[in-house]
Amino acid sequence: MKLTATLMAGIAFALASQIPAGAQQPYPSRPVTIVVPYQPGGVTDVVARLYAQKLTARLGMPFTVENKAGGNGMIGTDFIGRSVPNGYTLGIFLDSNTIAPALLTKMGTDPIKDFTPITMLAAGAHIVVAHPSFGPNTIKELIDYAKAKPGEPYASSGQGTAQHLGMEMIKLKAGIDLSHVPYKGGGQAITDVVGGQVKVAVLGLAPALPFLRSGQLKALASTGEKRTSLLPNVPTVSETLPGVTTLQWFAVVGPAGLPTDVVQKLFREFVAVSQDPEVAQKLASVGLEVRNSTQPADLAKFMEQDLHKWPPIVKAAGVKLE
Repeated sequence: MKLTATLMAGIAFALASQIPAGAQQPYPSRPVTIVVPYQPGGVTDVVARLYAQKLTARLGMPFTVENKAGGNGMIGTDFIGRSVPNGYTLGIFLDSNTIAPALLTKMGTDPIKDFTPITMLAAGAHIVVAHPSFGPNTIKELIDYAKAKPGEPYASSGQGTAQHLGMEMIKLKAGIDLSHVPYKGGGQAITDVVGGQVKVAVLGLAPALPFLRSGQLKALASTGEKRTSLLPNVPTVSETLPGVTTLQWFAVVGPAGLPTDVVQKLFREFVAVSQDPEVAQKLASVGLEVRNSTQPADLAKFMEQDLHKWPPIVKAAGVKLE
């Protein structure tokens, strides 16, 4: 018995319709966008473009970076969370994403419920620096100085940043009074500390490194859990004040509901890229070290812990966004 062409076409369509969509073409089968919620040129952008370049080479499909700045990072973040969960729109998360809920009464997306964690990419410490003419050379000396002369101004890259809250943690733990001078970004803060207008600051490690190496700034302490390999002789804040740590971290996420097979493929590929020596070298140039999650669930756990860390500090310090 011969099948008509129409019947054969119908059977083929029925069989094809039973094949899962994800099984028809391997992922990725078209370009992938990595959204950065900030302007081009910053550290977040550098991290995203580094990984995008390496993933493009590994997978033979373009991974492109799209900058969606505005709203203190919330415009781009909300865009990621509201994207179709198919693996073709990813985004970069960082410390500000877990700080924001402690500072903002209204948010467009929830950093846990509305996103699928994939892996941590990189992390680095912040650094407490001072003008060379400033008397204290350590956190202990800074504490003693502030107790004798309360109200000393200190600079940070902005109100409600991890740098700002890191110094507020130091103040709360040590029982001292320092006056916050927020800047719109770390560049102007560094300029003023180098110029001696403000004598102390908490900054990102990368922008501070050239001035530390030239002797225009001195390092009092780093804020990481352990000493940074970039400044191994600089002690951590927690060596003097146990438990006081902040981290500048960068992770990759997708919208909630990302298929498990896509998550695992992305996890393996991002971790593989992290093992490239050139990646470690380029991250070090912006003050960061490779730091991957052992599984996507570990990133989710880290973010939940970080979320719970900030509200009591924000409340005790009376921090408000203007």
